[in-house]
Amino acid sequence: MSASDPITVSVIHHRLTGIVEEMGEAMLRTSFSQILNSSRDFSTAICGADAQLVAQAEHIPVHVGALQPAAKAINEAFAGDIHPGDVFLLNDPYAGGSHLPDVTAFVPIFLEGELAFWAINRAHHSDIGGATYGAYNAAAREIWQEGLRLPPIRFYDKGVMRRDVLRMLKANVRHARDFEGDLSAQIGSVLLAERRVQALAREFDRDTIMGAVTRVIDATEAQTRENIAGWKDGTYLGEAWLDDDGRGNDDIPIRARVTVSGSDITVDLRDCAPQVTSFVNSSVANTRSAVIIALSFLLDAGIAKNEGLVRPLTILTRRGSIVDPEPGAPVTMCTSHCSNEIIEAVVVALSAACPERAMGGWGRRLRIALKGVDPRSGRPFIWHMFHARPGGGASSGGDGWHNAGEWHSAGGLKFGSVEVAEARFPLFFGRHEFRPDSGGDGRFVGGAGVDLEMTVETDEPAVANTAGDGLRHGARGMLGGLDGAPHHYLMHPPGVDPVVLASKSEGVPVPAHSVFEIHSGGGGGWGPPGERAPAARERDRRDGLVTGNGGGR
Repeated sequence: MSASDPITVSVIHHRLTGIVEEMGEAMLRTSFSQILNSSRDFSTAICGADAQLVAQAEHIPVHVGALQPAAKAINEAFAGDIHPGDVFLLNDPYAGGSHLPDVTAFVPIFLEGELAFWAINRAHHSDIGGATYGAYNAAAREIWQEGLRLPPIRFYDKGVMRRDVLRMLKANVRHARDFEGDLSAQIGSVLLAERRVQALAREFDRDTIMGAVTRVIDATEAQTRENIAGWKDGTYLGEAWLDDDGRGNDDIPIRARVTVSGSDITVDLRDCAPQVTSFVNSSVANTRSAVIIALSFLLDAGIAKNEGLVRPLTILTRRGSIVDPEPGAPVTMCTSHCSNEIIEAVVVALSAACPERAMGGWGRRLRIALKGVDPRSGRPFIWHMFHARPGGGASSGGDGWHNAGEWHSAGGLKFGSVEVAEARFPLFFGRHEFRPDSGGDGRFVGGAGVDLEMTVETDEPAVANTAGDGLRHGARGMLGGLDGAPHHYLMHPPGVDPVVLASKSEGVPVPAHSVFEIHSGGGGGWGPPGERAPAARERDRRDGLVTGNGGGR
C-alpha cells in the first residue's frame, strides 16, 4: 500500500478524522465543568509538524481556525527542544491564542523518531483568574485585567508533569478543583490521540501516512479553488456593526473589502474601526479564524476542513485596528464579538459573488455569568448561561434553525439540559420556549430565538456579569430578507421595578430570588418576504412562530 492508492488515502484520512472525534468524546465524558461537559465549549484537532491543520472535529468553528497560529507559536518557542512525552500549554492571544479562557493543550506525536503531528485540544475554562470571575471583564482596559496569561509553556517534560507549574495555575483561578479536572481532561484527550496515531502507524508506515495527508490537503485546496472559480470575479464591500464597546461608542463598523480573482480570495479588513479600550477587540488569530469560518460557510459542505481550504485565502489587517489591536489590548469577548461581525461582513460582501450560497445572519451572543453560593451545599458556584440561544440564519435552502446559536459556533455550543442545570445550580427555569416573531422575514425565515424565565434560588445576593452584543443590531437579513429581532434582557428583583440589562456590564447585584427574563434574538431572513410561500406563512402561524405583533417580521 502507498499514498498513491486512493483507498489507502481515504482510510488514513477517515482514521485521523475519527481520532479527533474520539478526542472530543473523551473530553465530553471526563471534564468537570458544565461549560465543557454540557455546553461542549471545546475543540479538538491534529496539525502537522509544520503546524498545518490536518483534521478537526465538528466542534466550535472559531476555535479551530485559530489553532494553526497556536501550533506555530509552540514550534517557534521550543524549536529543537520537543520530545516524546512533552505537553505544552498556551492561551496568550498575542502568541497564537484567541482569548484567555481558551487554554490549549498540545502533545507532539513522533513517528519513527521524527515529529509528525501535534494533537491539540482547546477548551474554554469557566474561570481563568483576573479581576472578574468567568474572565469576561467588561471593565477591562488591558489584557492583564482579564486573567492569567500563558505564553507557550512546557507542562509535561518527557512524560513528567511539572507540578510547580500546576500549583501556579491553580493558585490563579477561583475554582482550582474544576480547573485541574478540566485541564486533566484536555491532556487525556491529546494523549489519547497520540496513542491512536501511533496505532495507525503500526498499520501504515510513516511515509504512507504523511503522503496521504499531503494528498488530502492538496485535494481540499483543489476543491476549494474549484468552488471559488465559479463565483463572480470582482471586489465587494461588506459591513457589519457592533452595538457598542461598553464605553459609550455606538455602532462600531467592521468593514470587509473582498476580492475574488479566479480561484483566489483576498479579504481586506484594513478599513475596520480603530481598536477600542474594551474587550471586543479581536486577536489576530481569532480574526483569521473568523474569516476562515465565513469562507467555509460559503463552500460545499463536503469539502474537508483542513489547511487546503485556507491556501486560496489572503487576509489583510491593520495594526491598531479592532481586528488587529496593539499587544496588551483586552480581547476576551472576541471569540463572539467581533468574530460574528467579521463573519457577517465577509458573507455580506460575497453575497454579490455567490448569492445562492450566502445565508442570513445568525444571532448575536449575549451571555450572563452568575456567581453566588448554593444554599443546598454551601459551596460557591459560577454558572455561565448557555441557554436561550439565538436563531440561525435562513438560506437559499430553507428557513433558519431555531435556538441554534451564533455565527462563530454554528450550533456547536449546546445549551444543555434544563433539568441538569437545575440539579447542579440553584436555578429554576419557569420557561424556555421559542420566541415568536423573532426570526427575520423573507422567502425563507430566520430561526427563532428563545423566551426564558429563570429564578435564582439563592438565600443571599449573587452577582452577575453580562458580555455580548445584539441589543441594538439584530442578525443580518440577506438578499432582501429582514433582520432578526435583537435581544432584550431584563432582571426582576423581588418587590422592585425590573432592570433592563446592558450587554457589557460587570458586578450587577442579583438579590436572592431574582428572576431573569430573557428574549434572545432571531436569525436573519433570506430573500424578499413577498416571495414566501402562502403555505409556509400558514405553517408559521399554526406553529406559533408568528403572532402578527412585529419583532423580526
